[in-house]
Amino acid sequence: MTAVCGGVQTGRRQEPILAVPPKCPQRPTKCPQNTLAARNLLQPKTAIVRQLAPSVRTGERQLRCANCNLRESCLAGGVPAEDLARVENIVAARRRIGRGECLFRAGDDSRCLYAVRSGFFKTSLVASDGREQVTGFFMAGELLGMEGFGGGSYRDSAIALEDSDICAMPYSLIEELGHEIPALQRRLHSLLAREITRGHGVMLLLGSMSAEARLATFLLDLSGRFLRRGYSGSSFVLRMKRSEIASYLGLKLETVSRLFSAFHKDGLLDVQHRQVSILDIEGLERLLAD
Repeated sequence: MTAVCGGVQTGRRQEPILAVPPKCPQRPTKCPQNTLAARNLLQPKTAIVRQLAPSVRTGERQLRCANCNLRESCLAGGVPAEDLARVENIVAARRRIGRGECLFRAGDDSRCLYAVRSGFFKTSLVASDGREQVTGFFMAGELLGMEGFGGGSYRDSAIALEDSDICAMPYSLIEELGHEIPALQRRLHSLLAREITRGHGVMLLLGSMSAEARLATFLLDLSGRFLRRGYSGSSFVLRMKRSEIASYLGLKLETVSRLFSAFHKDGLLDVQHRQVSILDIEGLERLLAD
């Protein structure tokens, strides 16, 4: 059986998995025999391959690293033009992941790194008491599954918060080409270092900051990430629910709702449902020093 990575054939042998990602459960479950998962496992390889989503296209031109406006934020960033065509071969497929669907689940064998082309994802895991713990949010131009380079399995589940497009890149191809293209190897090391820094930042956020500083840091971080991708850093839509923000920040939902109202009242933000406009960025930054 040909290996499939998020619905992508990689050429390696493994047990067959779903060609179309299922809705992500809140905790690991075994698929009953009458589910789509069980039926797909019984299908021959050719039937599964026919179900794989086609490459995403813009008009008649197939999307490639060379014409992607998010290239500098992705794995191909900094790769010389003469090597770009070879780096594009790392992308095994480009897929659409529907809102609420899993890209991968915690505990799945890690085989691919995923670049978010459009949309928004959250990563989460299930705590021992059954509660979902949100561990991160990822937007266009960012990478999911960095922990998979160590082998083994994915640490978290990745769920689309809206219809999203991804590029799937098998680790084996990245590592192989990284030995041949020094710029790609350096870029990979840079991205891994960034992921470590992000993890340390989350630990600091949850360990020492006040509730006000946590929400301010979260909003300023989103603002900067949007700005670096050419979007407005002062007005944006929150793709995640407030309960998911609360889980990520280690706060209660009531606390997050109260803080949004307080920030709105104090003139720091204009909040209209999920539409947020930052009115006083210096005011938010001052909360970090308090």
